[in-house]
Amino acid sequence: MSPIPDSNTDKPVKERRNYLLPLILVTSLFFFWGFVHNLDPVLIPHLKKSFRLTDLETAFVDFSVFIAYFVMALPAGYFMRKYGYKNGIVLGLALFATGSLLFLPAADTRQYIFFLGALFIIACGLTFLETAANPYVTILGNPETATQRLNFSQSFNGLAAFLAPVIGGKFIFSGKNYTDIQLEGMLPVERETYLLEEASSVKGPYMVLGIVIIIVAIVFIFTKLPDITENKEEIETSNIRHALRHSHLSWAIVAQFFYVGAQVCVLSFFIRFATVSAEISEQQASWYAGAAGLAFMLGRFAGTFLMKYIAPNRLLMLYALINMVLSTVTIFAHGMLIVYALIGIAFFMSIMFPTIFSMGITDLGKDTKLGSSLIVMSIVGGAILPLGLGYISDISGSIHYGYIVPFICFFVVFVFGYKKWKPVITEPVIALRDL
Repeated sequence: MSPIPDSNTDKPVKERRNYLLPLILVTSLFFFWGFVHNLDPVLIPHLKKSFRLTDLETAFVDFSVFIAYFVMALPAGYFMRKYGYKNGIVLGLALFATGSLLFLPAADTRQYIFFLGALFIIACGLTFLETAANPYVTILGNPETATQRLNFSQSFNGLAAFLAPVIGGKFIFSGKNYTDIQLEGMLPVERETYLLEEASSVKGPYMVLGIVIIIVAIVFIFTKLPDITENKEEIETSNIRHALRHSHLSWAIVAQFFYVGAQVCVLSFFIRFATVSAEISEQQASWYAGAAGLAFMLGRFAGTFLMKYIAPNRLLMLYALINMVLSTVTIFAHGMLIVYALIGIAFFMSIMFPTIFSMGITDLGKDTKLGSSLIVMSIVGGAILPLGLGYISDISGSIHYGYIVPFICFFVVFVFGYKKWKPVITEPVIALRDL
């Protein structure tokens, strides 16, 4: 919340300075969860090769990650309400580190289900981090610039989106690609050795990531952070039914469900799509995926700047419309044009998550923390909608047709920006019906 001046005119300035270090530390979390999320585009083709999976089966990588948001969002919110943001962040980092280190035994056993379990635990930690960090950033400063501040912090998520595919591609991809026929022609021992080496290549990157996250958790433990507290009476009267009376929150939940589904479809399948459609190697595709991450980051900075002159909902509408056009290109085009269209989509979808989030929690008052949890729950769209892309790809025999899913998602975001975001309190039955 913004500082309230009193007889001491220096107090607001002092409080703003006290917010600087917490803002820096919390902003670093956006980078770390962005980094691990953007290793998924590398993991999907890598695990597909290591375990000989279909596109639908590889989509369970995203399912394992984003179903955790649905399962843990409300518990994370309740934990934060009782124990505060700092404890929620530390617990989230502990789960994050644990899941990362579990990649080591998962690789040793070479069981796909163990990889999915490790990803689920990581995502449980990320749920705590995102439930805390997103509203934390909006509150640490002037409410009028909350959307710009959140977009700025999430720009470091974009930096991670650039670095993760490049680093992951360098250390995880072996450069060896064998067809099923070639594998069948190998001696059993030779084939088993190859598949074990492929599965084991993830151990180094995730071990380093786990150690770094442990260090970050220690820094948070020993750093004093201001907590945002609410009136006890307000906390007790806040509940889901009351929160959903805010129609703009209800629609933000729907819009975020579809947006996250679109983001996961585009970024997680980027390398897989690029290697098939543009006929480039996995290493080359990982560099283009890094370019998409760079575009994502630049889009965040550009969006933060443009929001000084363009209302957030109007910019959201414009970007969604552009991405509908670019999604159409990915469905019908071929070759490198598709790769460039995907990079363009990454740029124009960059502002969508923080903008939908910020507009969704506008004027919620005592329902802000619960509303934040509900919007984070809607990230489950990233678990469900990529399954649709994978299924369409498998039954049609062409991954191109799967990109009708992002097209539909961006249309829903356009509708939200057009007329569904304005803060209005409606009757509970209407809010539930609108959902």
